[in-house]
Amino acid sequence: MEFDDVIFSRKSIRSFQEKEISEKILNNMMEAAQLSPSFQNRQCWHFIVVRDKKIINTLALRSGLISKVNFFIKDAPVVIVACADPAKSGMMNDQNYYLVDTAIAFQQMMLTAWNSGIGSCWLAAFNEQKVREILDIPNNIRVVALSPFGYPKKKKTLYEKAVKTIAQSKKRKDIKKIVCFDKWSL
Repeated sequence: MEFDDVIFSRKSIRSFQEKEISEKILNNMMEAAQLSPSFQNRQCWHFIVVRDKKIINTLALRSGLISKVNFFIKDAPVVIVACADPAKSGMMNDQNYYLVDTAIAFQQMMLTAWNSGIGSCWLAAFNEQKVREILDIPNNIRVVALSPFGYPKKKKTLYEKAVKTIAQSKKRKDIKKIVCFDKWSL
């Protein structure tokens, strides 16, 4: 895929085919994250690649911020949990950069996946403590995000259609409402 095609066609996927992701594609995804920029190149991120169906099911049923909101991830062949060690990052202008660093790396991973036909869905509605318990993540490591990864189903599920409608996923602000030149003018 051309780079612009990857950027402009990427979307959140919430229903997956029963098809494994090759080691080559997973390795490319990890390398894309590894090559991401970070605060003073400290590379504070860590990624847990979950392929064990029992663990994925546990995450699907127990990790949601509200009840079983993440149940759809049960069908994904892979769930990746993006973590960070805040002590290995830095702070500037009262901002913790571990969040920025990990977000950049995770996004590069997602775009690399999409380039190979692998869909994902950035999840923030999770209970960090439950995810920490399920995956034995130490207390000094923060869970920043998680995402299922897999080949998108050809036909969207009713759940996926409903979520896209509620979230208004395709609706984007006009560029004039998010960009200004030379000085703040919004």
